[in-house]
Amino acid sequence: MAPSLDFSRWWGKDYNSSKGTPVVVTMENPNYSLLEINGPDEVFRPVDKDRGKNAKQFTWVLLLKAHKAVGCVSWLGNVLWDLLGAIKKRLVFGQMENEKSGKGRILYGVIMGFLVIALAFLAFEVVAHLKGWHYFENSSLHIPETLEIRGWLHLVYVAWLEFRADCVAPAIQALTNFCIALFLIQSADRLLLCLGCFWIKFKKIKPRIEVPYKPDDLEGSGCNYPKVLVQIPMCNEREVYEQSISAVCQLDWPKEHLLIQVLDDSDDESIQWLIKAEVTKWSQKGVNIIYRHRLVRTGYKAGNLKSAMNCDYVKDYEFVAIFDADFQPNPDFLKLTVPHFKDNPELGLVQARWAFVNKDENLLTRLQNINLCFHFEVEQQVNGVFLNFFGFNGTAGVWRIKALEDSGGWLERTTVEDMDIAVRAHLNGWKFIFLNDVKVLCELPESYEAYKKQQHRWHSGPMHLFRLCFPAIITSKMMFWKKANLILLFFLLRKLILPFYSFTLFCIILPLTMFVPEAELSMWVICYVPVFMSFMNILPSPRSFPFIVPYLLFENTMSVTKFNAMVSGLFQLGSSYEWIVTKKAGRSSESDLLAVEERETKAMNHQQLHRGTSDSGLSELNKLKEQQEAAAPKPHVKKLNKIYKKELALAFLLLTAAARSLLSAQGVHFYFLVFQGISFLLVGLDLIGEQMS
Repeated sequence: MAPSLDFSRWWGKDYNSSKGTPVVVTMENPNYSLLEINGPDEVFRPVDKDRGKNAKQFTWVLLLKAHKAVGCVSWLGNVLWDLLGAIKKRLVFGQMENEKSGKGRILYGVIMGFLVIALAFLAFEVVAHLKGWHYFENSSLHIPETLEIRGWLHLVYVAWLEFRADCVAPAIQALTNFCIALFLIQSADRLLLCLGCFWIKFKKIKPRIEVPYKPDDLEGSGCNYPKVLVQIPMCNEREVYEQSISAVCQLDWPKEHLLIQVLDDSDDESIQWLIKAEVTKWSQKGVNIIYRHRLVRTGYKAGNLKSAMNCDYVKDYEFVAIFDADFQPNPDFLKLTVPHFKDNPELGLVQARWAFVNKDENLLTRLQNINLCFHFEVEQQVNGVFLNFFGFNGTAGVWRIKALEDSGGWLERTTVEDMDIAVRAHLNGWKFIFLNDVKVLCELPESYEAYKKQQHRWHSGPMHLFRLCFPAIITSKMMFWKKANLILLFFLLRKLILPFYSFTLFCIILPLTMFVPEAELSMWVICYVPVFMSFMNILPSPRSFPFIVPYLLFENTMSVTKFNAMVSGLFQLGSSYEWIVTKKAGRSSESDLLAVEERETKAMNHQQLHRGTSDSGLSELNKLKEQQEAAAPKPHVKKLNKIYKKELALAFLLLTAAARSLLSAQGVHFYFLVFQGISFLLVGLDLIGEQMS
């Protein structure tokens, strides 16, 4: 033990009773207080903070606090002023969203009807409240007797109370209980998925390559390497075609065992010539790459892939890797994925994870990153480890061509051809592997318009596919529990129930319970469980924890789009087979920017490169350049942020319900409705995501 050194014994002979001599200082304008020191330990004793402060010091403290308060108020005022200015500008210059489908117009009409009724009821309740007709201060409903009724307005109000308590409230309460049951089932599913992910992390379970390919084979003839076909489907991808083709052409694989197909469905001739020139450039460098263009774009992406697989030379290849136009695989992608097929004849698909170059671009991309991190880290990984089945993500995956052929190939019947082929391959007994450690860079949509169209396709397609695949699932020879998992969990719970209860519970029932207090919605339903669910969703991306509240509000806001898409796909309405290419901004990672800079430094040697090529290659390049120059660019179309009517109508509905909740003194409900209404207002005015100048 270290010795105890008490130096105070050296300073004073009388340690316990030592007292100091008071010191008095006289000043003309005393700004300091006097302090009596009785001993050496007196300095280290706690001193009262308020002791020794005069009036002038208190005045300075109050001024500093007032300055901070004024600064906070000024900051809030500036934020509010900027928000109002943005709203005003959006209302003046914004472009109203066009509803192409009749179903969208019907949903908008229903929401507007609810809004008009809510406003009428709010006015009615305010009049009743001002007249002193308080019949809901007690828990039991008090219906006035005939003698107590005063005037025709009071008579109407009492009749509405009876009708509301006897007819409206039981129906709303039954629907509420049904949605709460679905809510709890879906919460239990999320919890089990998170526990499965935790178990995988704890046990360090992941697919491993048993027999990797040797580097000597790559340097030599590469006879041990299987032949791989790489496909890049694209359509009018002016912003990203160059970086995707460049990344795929640099894959580390024997050249004689690799063929790249650029499947261009562009209808813009200038983009076609740009892509042709890029393909020709890499072809002159010795890369086996070909360009294919369809005159008629039938079947969208599925038709494009189907057309490419019908080529005669495809029969010489064993595997096919697919990358969308904005995906940039690392050079070792094939070495990390293709070896899993070796000595595993039942394996049909190896899926890699997505990584995003623009996840921190704006609030919208941050919220998308939360959802997709949970999708890959939890859903795909858990289903891949425990079930050997998950939905193919459409890109960044390698298929065994035999599995595609046995499953019927690419079909043009839905807009989710990736999920379609995955379900049919699963019904035929093929197994899937998900590699969480292999990541492929891609890009998230930065504007709300692009994101909304993407989500519409992602949620209408599965419901359309469910209608088509349900008979095949029922009649398949799979085990019963696999059929139950495919129908109940994969389709119904995660594709249908989630948008249904989210929209119905938080956008319809919650506002209605403010006008029908007899139908109660417990606080834990709107507060504790959603926060817990959002917490579990954010676990795979811990850096996103500060965005848990915006994420919760935004997910409820997106339930309108998802519900609309789900109904369109389930009943095969007009927009269920609508494919709109997701707009990309052409973001690149830091390594890609360095590669671009390196290519620019080599531009001085560009002429020397062409001199070493054949005469036919030179003539082809010159022809492509002439055609690019001849193709007149289309006039630039000014883009504007849009105004979304359904979201705005729901915003005013929720804010109206929040005003009604003040009459019932429901605090938590009021705050939830206010913040959710503001979230709908911001999304409806397109103030989230990319802002057009």
